[in-house]
Amino acid sequence: MPFKVTEGVIKLGLRVCSHRTLFHFRSVSLKDTYVSIQSFPHIWSSKQSQTCFSGTFGSPVKFYSQRADHNDELQVGNHLLSPSVPPDEIQSGETLSAQRQGTFPFFKHLQCCGSPSDVLGLTCKYSPTIEQISHCFSHMWSTTKNMSYERRRYELQLMFEQPAFDKLLQMAMKNVGRMGHEDINYCLLSMVSLGVPQRSRVVQTFLRACQDKLNDFDEKSLSILASSLKHMEEIPNVVALRDGMRLVVEGRLPRIKSVKCLQSMMGLVGKDAPRDLRWKLEKKALSMMDQFSLPNAQYMISIMAIMNFHSKPLLSICSKMILENLHLMPFNRLYEVLLACKELMYRDIDLLTGISEYVASFRDIFTNKQVLLILSVFESLGFCPAALMEANAEKVISNPEVLTLRDILCVLKVYSSLNYDLQHQRQKFLDSVSHVLNCYLPKMSGFELLRAVHSLSVMGHFPSAPLEHLLQESMLEQLAELAKICQKKFQTLDLCLRLDRPTLPQPLTVPTFVQEESILTSMSIKQRLAQDLKSLLGDQEKTMLQEMVVVENFYFIDGVVTKPLTNQTCVTEAGEQFSSPEKCQRFAVIYTPNSGFCYGTSHPRGALAVKLRHLKILGYDLVLVTESELQLASQEKRVDYLRGHIFPENRRSETLPEMENLG
Repeated sequence: MPFKVTEGVIKLGLRVCSHRTLFHFRSVSLKDTYVSIQSFPHIWSSKQSQTCFSGTFGSPVKFYSQRADHNDELQVGNHLLSPSVPPDEIQSGETLSAQRQGTFPFFKHLQCCGSPSDVLGLTCKYSPTIEQISHCFSHMWSTTKNMSYERRRYELQLMFEQPAFDKLLQMAMKNVGRMGHEDINYCLLSMVSLGVPQRSRVVQTFLRACQDKLNDFDEKSLSILASSLKHMEEIPNVVALRDGMRLVVEGRLPRIKSVKCLQSMMGLVGKDAPRDLRWKLEKKALSMMDQFSLPNAQYMISIMAIMNFHSKPLLSICSKMILENLHLMPFNRLYEVLLACKELMYRDIDLLTGISEYVASFRDIFTNKQVLLILSVFESLGFCPAALMEANAEKVISNPEVLTLRDILCVLKVYSSLNYDLQHQRQKFLDSVSHVLNCYLPKMSGFELLRAVHSLSVMGHFPSAPLEHLLQESMLEQLAELAKICQKKFQTLDLCLRLDRPTLPQPLTVPTFVQEESILTSMSIKQRLAQDLKSLLGDQEKTMLQEMVVVENFYFIDGVVTKPLTNQTCVTEAGEQFSSPEKCQRFAVIYTPNSGFCYGTSHPRGALAVKLRHLKILGYDLVLVTESELQLASQEKRVDYLRGHIFPENRRSETLPEMENLG
């Protein structure tokens, strides 16, 4: 009777303690290996999936003395073993399997285990065979995948605390030489995933075993090994295995006959593959393009992203195949292709436009989250998906209440960054988004609110409620702590309020203490552009050139050309007076990188669009010189382009058509 009471008390204690937070640290050895873990001071283990073991393994509650010696050759007390299993049979797994397989279906019981501790309990009851060792480790890892962070941390702590885990690792290490290739690799993958220290003796033993048998590994074994090595430290045995795998892949290339096998091999070599090996893989893939299916084309782009390998011929062929079969692609694969394009910074206008039009045509079958994920990738690529932007705007206008706070922030970021012109729907769209934003004001953090207001100001929209909430003293003091992140956004907002002059219930200003103090100190005019401007103005006596002008302590202008109107003198930017300001004309010549425009167009993106808007308000005529034209066009054509905009009366017959569109 006292024993039953004691056992009941222990069960209750374990159930209560299983929900406590783990704070203390101690070290548990794994045969010359030490694992840093978190532990409870008294109670060490409680089983989770008790229903699967009831009536088979007896009580699922076990407890171990904290004073137990784990270093004595990892010996486990007899109380951990089934009475019918003598200790000397632990090492003879195959004999044990032959004796027990008919009576005790080990794998059936293994599937009932719901935690690593349950698996260890099973190994204490029935010593696993060599093949079953691999399954035990794999199942221990798989049981933790869907657990919450706190639950997983607790279960792994229990696992490391149990002597049965030491015994299982010791058993695996002693039998690694007799394991099959897949079993070796699955054991290694599971150990690394479970958090067994990578420099431990058991992990290093498995790495050495993989090195010894590497030439005999088939495609599947190599793939499993690659998954293990992907997240491992750069320790000698890992580096040696990675180099060896590349040699194996290179040696097997001529014998590869299936696309799937080739793609698996490409995934094995990783981002650090030598250039020669990349070229060989590319050549092999191009020789097999007639065998490519749609899934092969999708996966090839993802594989190239994993390798960080930008092969234009492969990407072009795969993109064409995907474009022709968009209607057969589920969202997940479509999104994976876009993510791979983002990783590679690969922008095929036809493919991106096709995806935009396809998603826009079937907008109703996609969720808001899916559409916004796609829009976010487009924005990262700098591509403006006009069809999808239009379709999504209509959806927002018709039903704005379905938008979550995260949805609103994403919508505002995308539409402001790409500077998409909604034309007649612009005001309806902005009003709808602003209305929903007002509902979330009490729940928003200061930085979220700043992001939203900044995006709206970039689009030239200034709702009063978010602005007033953002510019409260308490909110500004909170954001002042994030100075480096917020300063530029605050300065843009300040310029918008001063230059755009929105109509507000009360005047609002941005305090100087949250703005950036000094900027553009490292900016300089491009040498070619400076030479072109000097060449253009060499014979213009009444025209003044100023280089590297900073306006409003924020906007950098490469060159300001000030010229008088017909028969008039003028005032320069430096203040040299030879006429009244209204009698002169100022041209802001601005060098613009390609990233300032939406990809494949001359349409300026958000930051550039705001700069151009404000410079026009300040009275400048704009002349944009793009990065590509400055690098590729001849000096004569560049000067002719500048002359056509600044001195149209002296314009030559030929100009740069591409640059003309930017004027």
